[in-house]
Amino acid sequence: MKIVEKKLESRTTKTCSENKPLELYIFTDPLCFKCWSLEMVIKKLELEYSHYFTLSYILSCKISRLNPACSGRKAKGGHPKTLLEYCLGSGREQERKNDLPFIASIAVKAAELQGKNKGIRFYRKLQEYLFYREMNITNPQTLIACAKEAGLDVEEFKKDIHSTSASKAFQCDLYVTNEMGVTDFPTVVMFTNNADEEGIKLTGNYPYEVYVKILREMLKREPEKSSLPPILTYLKMQKWVTAKEISFVYDRPKFQVELELKKLKLQKKVDRIKCERGEFWRYIGGD
Repeated sequence: MKIVEKKLESRTTKTCSENKPLELYIFTDPLCFKCWSLEMVIKKLELEYSHYFTLSYILSCKISRLNPACSGRKAKGGHPKTLLEYCLGSGREQERKNDLPFIASIAVKAAELQGKNKGIRFYRKLQEYLFYREMNITNPQTLIACAKEAGLDVEEFKKDIHSTSASKAFQCDLYVTNEMGVTDFPTVVMFTNNADEEGIKLTGNYPYEVYVKILREMLKREPEKSSLPPILTYLKMQKWVTAKEISFVYDRPKFQVELELKKLKLQKKVDRIKCERGEFWRYIGGD
């Protein structure tokens, strides 16, 4: 469903430019399966139309999931601990597996301190660990492993995840989520570089064609589509993918994609990984 919303008055930093006249904001919860499902659409949109928009992720979660963590535990002297201290200082990460959703969000904000693109890479790596590898992404060691694979400066990340800057950035995201009236995830909000124009808000998951149609309407012209890279290049970019994802991105039948992936496996460029969630393909090297 498409809903028109007023542009945020609190946004003071212009992220649009003449070359990229649109702003695309993804309101998301790192632990949300529907948000993960949207990533296939966003990745394809980036590959074909990223020359028209800037992309930003606004991290949030159901407030009912935050409340239990915000109550109950106090630091010495009677002052409440920060959310991060509550989790990392409790020594119960495995026992409390993924029940403190804000930890993943604070980690993403810490990664963003090294640049927006690195933050996005880290966010997607977290989802890979959670939904592909079924690992606990509130565990500090898992977060560090994600940081390494995402190409972050790990020592800086370790400092930043405990910093007030990361916590305040997440609090800012929560404020923006509330200001925009976002109550369900994922939600996509698009703005143009005209401050007088209203934005468009989409709550939930929609077919790819819907997002392209909105781009067309907001640009007021037919957007030019970029060519897709070779499948091996896409694998190198994403590291872990499913045949379904490649089939979707490249508009090719799944059986054809699987045949190509098997050829790449014989060439020792990819590896096939089987787990409870299904079959995945991992880039292992070679061009």
